[in-house]
Amino acid sequence: MISVEDALERILAPVKPLGRETIPLSNGAGRVLAADIAAPRSQPPTAVSAMDGYAVASHTLRGEKSVLKVSGESAAGSVPLRSIEADTAVRIFTGAPMPGGADTVIIQENVTAHDDGTITLNELPKPGANVRAEGVDFEKGQVCLRAGRRLTARDLSLAASLNQPWLQVNRQPKVGVLATGDELVRPGETPGEAGIISSTVYGLSAYISQWGGVPMDLGIAKDTRESLSEVLSNATDIDVLVTLGGASVGAYDLVQSTLNELGMKLDFWKIAMRPGKPLMFGEFHQKPVLGLPGNPVSAFVCALLFLQPALRKMNGDEDHHPAKRQDMLPLASAVPENGKRQDYMRARLVHSPRLEVAPFDLQDSSVVSIFANSDCLIVRPPHAPPSEAGDLVPILRLNA
Repeated sequence: MISVEDALERILAPVKPLGRETIPLSNGAGRVLAADIAAPRSQPPTAVSAMDGYAVASHTLRGEKSVLKVSGESAAGSVPLRSIEADTAVRIFTGAPMPGGADTVIIQENVTAHDDGTITLNELPKPGANVRAEGVDFEKGQVCLRAGRRLTARDLSLAASLNQPWLQVNRQPKVGVLATGDELVRPGETPGEAGIISSTVYGLSAYISQWGGVPMDLGIAKDTRESLSEVLSNATDIDVLVTLGGASVGAYDLVQSTLNELGMKLDFWKIAMRPGKPLMFGEFHQKPVLGLPGNPVSAFVCALLFLQPALRKMNGDEDHHPAKRQDMLPLASAVPENGKRQDYMRARLVHSPRLEVAPFDLQDSSVVSIFANSDCLIVRPPHAPPSEAGDLVPILRLNA
């Protein structure tokens, strides 16, 4: 068996981004930027008012109770007035360009307006008050979004401000997901007496979409070489192959041996971790293949640890390593010493009143209901000593 760290390094080593594609700005959520975006102009392109009020040249003001003549108006989107004269003010609105020579905006609450077109200052403003300087948001030529960034809603708003209707992003990997087992049936079908509803593929496909991949359901293969060979021979238009179950070396575990016969180059198939020991990794037709365990929770934990960073790296995501998603939180209850395999305990977050992590008593790798109600995994290194309530432990959040 190899360590989790060694397995992750070997899985990530051959993985590379798949090339670029151009998409509309409206489709950019969650995609990874493939090229830097620089500002084509400054924002704002000229100094503008931050408030409704009156634009003035501060050095011409004679003090509180000064009387100024209102000599014009500036609204958002209008052409800036060329200049402002002494003892005058320009009526101005939020976002409107500042007139030439004006450097300060007196908010409208701090003046008294008169019917004769003049205003009286009730409070002397500080020079530069209530003005947004040219380029305060970003300056022309400034790189505002860098390649490798996974785009959020906030980033898309910024890209729109940068006048980018199209985005250069990394292509998303197509991930073929193959379930195996005579006992499996689809949701909605009637299972036999010892049958099992195929559930992992649906949760895994949702994860793949969340992690930047395009899931492709390859169906359910029977526990025969003929069935496996037929499905695998048709799995051509994919970038990653993921199998569920059958990757061990039991009498009915035919995935590994069938893939070997079809030309897979096996790297490893056992990891010192719990759950998820029988994980297989190799190369099949120049594409990575990841054989996940058959137990649902084992499959999900392995996918979180190994498939997620691989897909993020294939997307060009600079934050693909799982260590960047790890936090430290205090335990809500004690946990015993750990054995020789790295353990990933299902747990929930609780407030009592501080934020703590509470492991579930039942850690069986087939119990999907507990995994569904988990918020995180407590990471227990090999041979970790007992930990008491209040001790800090590393966790991986499941929704990160």
